[in-house]
Amino acid sequence: MASVERDENRENRIETEIIVDAEDKEERAMGWYYYLDDTLEFPFVGKWKKKSRKNPPIEEKPVEVLGMAPEDECLKDMYVEVAYLNGNEEDVYTAKLSDIEVTDADDDTKEAIADWLYWLARGYKF
Repeated sequence: MASVERDENRENRIETEIIVDAEDKEERAMGWYYYLDDTLEFPFVGKWKKKSRKNPPIEEKPVEVLGMAPEDECLKDMYVEVAYLNGNEEDVYTAKLSDIEVTDADDDTKEAIADWLYWLARGYKF
């Protein structure tokens, strides 16, 4: 069951801009991938909410979101490449986009991420 109410504006954007003409899982995944890659303004700052298997608390780390992960990594979920703020710039990690809380980004980036979170919350699948 969906955990958020239906939003007609988002539904319309998803149907007419993101997954338009997608006939299977891979095409829906790539629709989302290219929508996010085109719409998100990289880099932006956020908090990576890392869930630990051992500890119930969620660890939040400030990160700079550098870009989308490679296409082939995004066939089941959307992933981004991140680096810790004030960390070693050579250390780049892959994180689920849904584990990133935006703290500083433009409005289009915030809206596109909200679209993705809405899709997940509605229980939609590729």
